[in-house]
Amino acid sequence: MARRSDHSRPELHDLILAEGSRHLAEVGFARFSAREVAKRIGYAVGTIYHVFGSYDRLMLAINTRTFGLWADHLEARLAAGGTDRIATLVEGYFSFARAHRNLWMAIYDHRLPPGETMPDSDASQRARLTAIIVAEIAAALPGAPPATAEALARSLIATVHGHCVFDLGGSFALLGEGDPLGAALARVREALAASTAPAPPAPPLRSPPAG
Repeated sequence: MARRSDHSRPELHDLILAEGSRHLAEVGFARFSAREVAKRIGYAVGTIYHVFGSYDRLMLAINTRTFGLWADHLEARLAAGGTDRIATLVEGYFSFARAHRNLWMAIYDHRLPPGETMPDSDASQRARLTAIIVAEIAAALPGAPPATAEALARSLIATVHGHCVFDLGGSFALLGEGDPLGAALARVREALAASTAPAPPAPPLRSPPAG
């Protein structure tokens, strides 16, 4: 069993992060234990807090790591997918959540304490996922201003995310929806079609009433 003299601080950081992610994937956020992570790597739990600062900072780091895995997953799907990149994007969103349910849910189950902010390094790593989605939405809206693509991408993320949450939580099954992925993709296509449709002609100007 490894002891504290066997690893440098950066090595300990990576070791704790990897084992913490494995433990979280196995048991979920509600049963996650920093003490169990320490036990698994052969260190005292105080070592974890010495490296990460607190339980919340450890969870933040694990969730940021999940964002990285999620972005890798989307990029791999898009690289291997066909010409329908929007379908590939939505499918990739769902398939990661379904394959890594506990890790995915923990992103949204964990909250930083009031007054504590996310470090810029974590925020920038997490932003990579959004950037992938924004780029695909922008490509589907040729000629649209960047701000339009970004705003629509945020709305579509919320739409697909909501479908994912209902899928994993079983709400769609209770509602009789047998294809949450297909429903999410349909809503995305509808939004994109509405954004690319020509604006309706302006109504004709009326002459002012005779005085």
